[in-house]
Parts: sequence; structure tokens; C-alpha cells
Amino acid sequence: MTNLDLMNRISEFSRLRDWDQFHTPKNISMALSVEASELMENFQWDRDADTPDQYSEKKLVNIQHEMADVYIYLLKLASILNVDLDELATKKLKINEQKYPIELSKGNSKKYTEL
Repeated sequence: MTNLDLMNRISEFSRLRDWDQFHTPKNISMALSVEASELMENFQWDRDADTPDQYSEKKLVNIQHEMADVYIYLLKLASILNVDLDELATKKLKINEQKYPIELSKGNSKKYTEL
């Protein structure tokens, strides 16, 4: 299923429930932030050394559900704003390649302003 297919399915889901009246860019961006926070909550007290293979099946399922929620809200926001996320991500990656040239950033976690 493509992003466009998912966006159409999400739009239909909202339309059938008469939720579009609530789905402003502001509200969807706030919901996206809440879902991202719920995703982060799964890792809040983990030790830095923890690896995904150490997580319980229940925890992995919860992480996956929160990831899906983030993705759904991001697609909904893209639909509302008429943004092609694939095109946008490709453009942003090119910008990031310029900001983080390999010779300055390889093995380095500094922000581009510090390179």
C-alpha cells in the first residue's frame, strides 16, 4: 500500500466519523506530538545499553502501535497540507547531505553548526 493509498484510507476513516471538522493542522500536529511522546514513553527508563532483542513481545507490539499512530497522524497532516512526503523527504535528505558532509560528520554526533 502506498502513502497515497493510506492517506485516502485515513481520510475515509475520518470522513465516515465526521471528524474532519476537528482535523485542523494545529490539532493534528498536536496529536502527532502526543503520539510521539507515547512512543518515547516506551523507552523512558530503559538503560542506554538495552537492545530491541531484549524487549518483551508486549513491549514491541506497543512500540509498533505507537509508531503506527505517529505515521497515521503524519500522513493525515500531509494530506491536509497537500504535501508529498516522499518528495519532501528526498529534498530534505539532499539538504542534510550538504549540512553534514561525510568528511566532517562521519562518526561524529555534533550538530552541523558545530562541525
